[in-house]
Amino acid sequence: MSFDFDTLPNRRNNESVKWQRYGEDVLPMWVADLDFRSPEPVIQALRDRVEHGVFGYPWPPEGCKEAMVTWIARRYGWEVTPDDLIFLPGVVTGFHLAAHASTRPGDGVLVQTPNYGPFFKVAGNLNLVQQEMELTRGADGQYSIDMESFESAINGRTRIFMLCNPHNPSGRVFRAEELEQMAEICLRNNIIICSDEIHGDLIYSGHRHISIASLDSEIAANTITLLAPSKTFNIAGLKSSVAVIQNKELRKKFEEARQGFVDWVNLLGQIAARAAYRDGEPWLDALLAYLESNRDYVYEFVQHELPGISMAKPEGTFLAWLDCRESGIEGEPSEFFLKQARVAMNDGQWFGKGGDGFVRLNFGCPRSMLVEALERMKMAIDK
Repeated sequence: MSFDFDTLPNRRNNESVKWQRYGEDVLPMWVADLDFRSPEPVIQALRDRVEHGVFGYPWPPEGCKEAMVTWIARRYGWEVTPDDLIFLPGVVTGFHLAAHASTRPGDGVLVQTPNYGPFFKVAGNLNLVQQEMELTRGADGQYSIDMESFESAINGRTRIFMLCNPHNPSGRVFRAEELEQMAEICLRNNIIICSDEIHGDLIYSGHRHISIASLDSEIAANTITLLAPSKTFNIAGLKSSVAVIQNKELRKKFEEARQGFVDWVNLLGQIAARAAYRDGEPWLDALLAYLESNRDYVYEFVQHELPGISMAKPEGTFLAWLDCRESGIEGEPSEFFLKQARVAMNDGQWFGKGGDGFVRLNFGCPRSMLVEALERMKMAIDK
């Protein structure tokens, strides 16, 4: 089967936050939103359901949970059951619910930095205390976890740890030994793990996504795992995600926490998710090859054409974390590239401590768009 990832769909004036936030002369390389059409089986499933013409209160589509269970087993080697799944309208909703179910006001929530920006909203939204530990950035630009620092960030208040794996923004895919050590520390300190694994399907050659809950039954009983087809199949606007909770009591607390705040998931989102997990794998495999080629192109271009800027090759995601601290750029690099190159990227400060002087670039787009953005950045620096 062949798939077209080289054609850029027209997303101007098509309800796209990515493309409508900035002017028409700006290339949007910021929010983690692919610039590719979703797989045809997903589009066809939505057409078929829309053609029915009635959109009343939804019952979960038949086979939706089973398709997800089969996907998790095949792609991650993790055996779960349909009863372990709770469908949600988003991963951000999921980690707020996880904290709400696991804490009381004044408790601590542990977050690694730099990290996905919405994690830093949890403490304020739920009247919790934010606790942080900074990841260690090596000379090669790759991040690691100092386990002593991790454990020292924990105190008697800490009740939940927010893990992001694959890591956003760096693209690290954590190894089994790293996950095991973090899980052991959390178990020893009676801390629930909430693992955001939304990029778990987007893994490159030589790496493998491991769900932390899949390591053993004791860790699984202490973990809320959040997954979604949104990044994988470019259906974020349809708002369909899932929490995997194998501990029956923890699952009950999570269900109780959603009462009055989160009810059902959008019907079309669930229809799309079922089609994606049933029939989207060939498209995803082709996408991964394309994204890996884009990743390598970005890496080589940064190394050779953008003086003073560096990056490590992402092991997963479609996001490049660019270190601009030695580039000579004055002020925030995201502002510099927006004004001087008309390229929009995420400001590193949004990702918390350790993000100052960085930008995050989304390379999930046709190669022609990526080349143009990088050439614009080069011209801005060369001026």
